[in-house]
Amino acid sequence: MQRVKNMADTLKFVHVLIRLIFIFLVIIVCDSSFIFMPCITDKDCPALKKNKGKGRCRKGYCVDGLIG
Repeated sequence: MQRVKNMADTLKFVHVLIRLIFIFLVIIVCDSSFIFMPCITDKDCPALKKNKGKGRCRKGYCVDGLIG
């Protein structure tokens, strides 16, 4: 009986741990300031609200104008 209880507790712990890691990774990806869109010029990049529409093309990808 004790073994079944320990196994259930272990599975609950692993389940919660996986959910926390998933939430952490989603927050990191959604909070990223890079927009991975290919571009050639600055006009190819979409307007960004937080930077008043100044998307920049750097090294072939659109990035937020606040970064380099």
